[in-house]
This record gives sequence, C-alpha cells and structure tokens, in this order.
Amino acid sequence: MAYKSIKDWPEDERPRERLLSHGPGVMTEAQLIAIILRTGGHGGTAMDMAMELLDTFTTLKNLEQASPNELCAIKGLGKAKAAQIKAALELGRRLLREPSVKGPVFSTGQDVYSYFHPRFQNMQKEVFHCAMLDVKNRLIKDVRISEGTLTSSIVHPREAFRDAIRDCAASVIFVHNHPSGDPSPSREDISITEKLENAGMTVGIKVLDHVIIGDGKYTSMVEKGYLSGG
Repeated sequence: MAYKSIKDWPEDERPRERLLSHGPGVMTEAQLIAIILRTGGHGGTAMDMAMELLDTFTTLKNLEQASPNELCAIKGLGKAKAAQIKAALELGRRLLREPSVKGPVFSTGQDVYSYFHPRFQNMQKEVFHCAMLDVKNRLIKDVRISEGTLTSSIVHPREAFRDAIRDCAASVIFVHNHPSGDPSPSREDISITEKLENAGMTVGIKVLDHVIIGDGKYTSMVEKGYLSGG
C-alpha cells in the first residue's frame, strides 16, 4: 500500500516522530534530510525528495558542495528548500570547527564539592544531579535528576542512569545538597547510594561516588565507606 503523505505513515516510521522517540543516531541520511525539507513537492513526499537528492549527489560531501541552483534542479525543490539544506550543512561544518570544551576532572570528593557547591548555595530544597564522566574521569555533562525531598521514589535508578546510558558515560558521580547545611548522610541517602551502585553494576556504568553538599563542607560516600567507588 502506498501512502500519499508522511502523515499517513505509521507514527514510528515518520522521520520527525522517529527522531524524537529514538534519537538522531538511529536515523538514515534520507530521514534526516526529509526532516530538514519538512514537505515534499510535485506529488512526492519529503522522503521521496530526500532520496532523490542522495541518488543525484551520491554523498553528503557532494551535497554540501552543490550550489543552490544545482539543488533546485531536483524536481519540486525550490529556493526555500535549497536554503534550508545549505543552512543545515553549514551548521554542521561550523560545529566541526568549534573547539571542544573539556570539563573538569573529578579525582576526589573535594573536586566534586568545588564544582557543585557554588551552584547549590542558598537552595531551599534538595536537588539531585548525575555527573557523567569519560574514561579519564573528566566531566562530560551533568543533569538534574530530581528536585525535592530525597526519597527512593523520587530518585529511581531508571531515571538516574537514563542520560548516562544514552551518552555512553564510562562512569557517574551522583551529587545532591542538604539545605540544612549539614552534609551528614541520612539512612535514606545510604539506601539510595546502595541501590544506585547496584543499578550501575547492572547497566555497566561505574558509580564512582555520591557526594552530599553542605554549607562549606561535604560528605563523600566513598570516603565514608558506604560506596566502593567502582
């Protein structure tokens, strides 16, 4: 059965919906180009036009080097779509030229405290973060997992490791604050640390530490012996 429009396709096969559900890494080049084009023309879909572009220019490099007039030679592809393609490819080129900004290396609980303490100052509620690290313990990215009183129902291992799994982190350090200023771990802190360490073993991501930030001081669960540190 032929579909007249991408809107008639099953939702998981539509390029835009597929990207939002599964991420850009699973997309074909034709699907990505179709998202940039947005609509088709002359009775064809955006996917039809994307595949014709790839058939005509054979590689993304050739497509990037093509002039707007050459792109407009594709049936149904006007100046607006040619401009969309050129703009997207130029952004890709500029991204490759952009210098990589490296994050700090976390070797000790003090390193973690120094990085996070300024961000947690004067907060009136607990905020739980996951710091994702590469193989050299350098920060890739940190994400907020939850906000509010720390309980096992709020900090679920599935949510805690979701971004780390997606971004292929080698290890993680969990960080949260105690608005009271006292970083001494509660029984709930210790219990959650154990659950997260076990979850990390299951998904193959080391939990290097869980650091509690207080007022001018911190507690490292590794240094206190509540966590093996991977």
